[in-house]
Amino acid sequence: MHIAIAGNIGSGKTTLTKMLVEHFKWTPKFESVDYNPYLADFYNDMERWSFNIQIYFLNKRFLDVVEIRKSDKIIVQDRSIYEDACIFAPNLHDMGLMSSRDFDNYQSLFSLMVSLVQAPDLLIYLRSSIPNLVANIQKRGREYESSIRLDYLKGLNERYDKWIDSYSDGKLLIIDVDNLRFQENPDDFAKVCDLIEAQLNGLF
Repeated sequence: MHIAIAGNIGSGKTTLTKMLVEHFKWTPKFESVDYNPYLADFYNDMERWSFNIQIYFLNKRFLDVVEIRKSDKIIVQDRSIYEDACIFAPNLHDMGLMSSRDFDNYQSLFSLMVSLVQAPDLLIYLRSSIPNLVANIQKRGREYESSIRLDYLKGLNERYDKWIDSYSDGKLLIIDVDNLRFQENPDDFAKVCDLIEAQLNGLF
């Protein structure tokens, strides 16, 4: 079974993945950020490296989904394959940070890849305000994230909400992380687990 956790930068995807793995004894599939050869360059010069980093992420995400579907375990994925094509690449294109030629090339490749894999059995979206995202980004203190622009985060948030409003590929659970502080409050985490179990009851 494939459970994917979606959300903006700093929304708590990795934290929730770790907590769910510990609680339910599921298997994690983490987004590899510490070993991304383009990430630091991208945040320093988005226009130069936008296409490179999006292709890198798309390739990694596609390989992850193929591997997940071969497994007989319940796997929790930190970020879905859809987010690159529905959120990040269009946002970069609209901001003038990815050329139309590169964007069209990217979308064509994504369409081919997504036609070859199944959607997650459950998509969990972590909805967050910009102040909460900024606070979390500052708290974890990754140097390459220190130059993230507020307008960039805002554009991503708007696209996430638009994408989620039209998502119809499978079961969806939206968690408002401004109000359900699962990392800090055990009662809130228990509520999140209850919501997830309620969604999964129809999957077994």
